[in-house]
Amino acid sequence: MKVYTQIEDFKDVKNPIVTTGTFDGVHLGHQKIISRLKEVAVHEKGETVLFTFYPHPRMVLFPEDNELKLLNTQDEKICLLQNYGVDHLIIYPFTKEFSRLSSVEFVRNILVNTIHTKRLVIGYNHHFGRNREGSFEHLKEFGPLYGFDVEEIPAEDIDSIEISSTKIRQALQSGDIDSATSFLGHPFSVTGKVQKGAQVGRTIGYPTANILIEDKYKLIPADGVYAVKVENNGKIFGGMLNIGYNPTFEGKARSMEVNIFDFDQDIYGHDATIYFIKRLRDEVKFNGVEDLKNTLAIDKQNALKILSA
Repeated sequence: MKVYTQIEDFKDVKNPIVTTGTFDGVHLGHQKIISRLKEVAVHEKGETVLFTFYPHPRMVLFPEDNELKLLNTQDEKICLLQNYGVDHLIIYPFTKEFSRLSSVEFVRNILVNTIHTKRLVIGYNHHFGRNREGSFEHLKEFGPLYGFDVEEIPAEDIDSIEISSTKIRQALQSGDIDSATSFLGHPFSVTGKVQKGAQVGRTIGYPTANILIEDKYKLIPADGVYAVKVENNGKIFGGMLNIGYNPTFEGKARSMEVNIFDFDQDIYGHDATIYFIKRLRDEVKFNGVEDLKNTLAIDKQNALKILSA
């Protein structure tokens, strides 16, 4: 996949088959659009193009919104889109000036004059341009005028529930990993740097790696204990992870700590990716260390059972 952060570098692409949007999460609905994009590209002997934005529009339009959390960092989204087979990814700088482009200006200046779109494939209820004024109906009018075809993918449903990035965020923030995974079509993940913590876990037989997430907009699931997979240096390990405040030890700050099974390497300062498989339980305050150790032993057995399945 070729990635463009300067749209001027995008040129000499044969029959661009294009979609556009934020694609946060690259969930099943997004995957359906990408799949159709690839089908059309084969039929038209063209190449797939995904036009997205950075920063996320809400970061620019509502900078005071401290509640904004995203499913993917920029690097995570690039990796997912590459895995799903997109040929060209254009990451356009989203600015207030860009947000003021009318729908017809966006179509004419970006989709037609710059990308030379042959066909545009969009998701259900897609809107674009200033104040989200543009719609599928507008595109059907613009297409014949500017020489491109357009098609809309119907709403993607699971058990009659429309998939959206918002619903996935809500599921993760309530600890509902099962629903989030079913909507995403892949495990939700976070990537962070391994930091030294208080090292209390080491003293009770469950050493943990503290995972520092540097992107303040990255969504972190609800507090609790999870069965996870951990990727480090290209290898995958099983593990169990706690998100929360370590109330048994009077913790003051929220942390993310993972106990990696059958692992004894020093990875401080390295990146690790955590894949959330299932939530095991709430974080609770125990009566003492022995009570905690007994519960951790049960957590580990439950996690191993889940991961082996």
